[in-house]
Amino acid sequence: MSHERFERNSFILLIGILIVVSIGGLVQIAPLFWVDSTIEKVKGMRPYTPLEQAGRDIYVREGCYGCHSQMIRTLRDEVERYGHYSLAAESMYDHPFQWGSKRTGPDLARVGGRYSDQWHADHFNNPRALVPESIMPGYPWLNATPLVSGNIADRLKTLRIVGVPYTDDMIAKADTDLKAQIDPDSRPAREMLARYPKAKVLRYERTAGAAVTELDALIAYMQILGQMVDFATFDAAGPNLR
Repeated sequence: MSHERFERNSFILLIGILIVVSIGGLVQIAPLFWVDSTIEKVKGMRPYTPLEQAGRDIYVREGCYGCHSQMIRTLRDEVERYGHYSLAAESMYDHPFQWGSKRTGPDLARVGGRYSDQWHADHFNNPRALVPESIMPGYPWLNATPLVSGNIADRLKTLRIVGVPYTDDMIAKADTDLKAQIDPDSRPAREMLARYPKAKVLRYERTAGAAVTELDALIAYMQILGQMVDFATFDAAGPNLR
């Protein structure tokens, strides 16, 4: 039989394997050289506000991703519990992304808007006061720690270098927008919302006065997770470009 030569001679078999694998690899890799991006752009996605980005940095610093994933799989039990499965586009501006592969606590991909700002503040201060069975450690110092934000414009510039579409106006107003997100009903807050649709201006019993804290930043980040894409109108089979 024609294949006996391959089965009896290991060298010929090796050459045959390399040829087949090479062809398969080219079929998968070559098309990527003719596309601008492998991530479909989805309507609603935008860069994080300065305060949200600062909160995300704190989230990464504290290792929250070690217990909380941000990846809802397409399995029925996950979708019924957490919401619509995660889209690659939702992490297109994340550096690094926080999908993860382990859950000690619940997935946070859709946590935005599920709880009030005050709930998050109380939960970070003492998780067991709200969820008695929680094993999450408390983070009471966040409310007393001023947010280091003097370099926020430079951080946005750095993110723009790696592809996050921050505009010159966003970078110029970074410090103002960061402070405006804790100042409800102010003109700067309205201007910030015009630049960053669906951003949440925080409303809870703050004790730090006018100073922006790390807790403010972390709550702002929590409240935007899963909120940018309108899944009531999202159609995975149709165009959803911005």
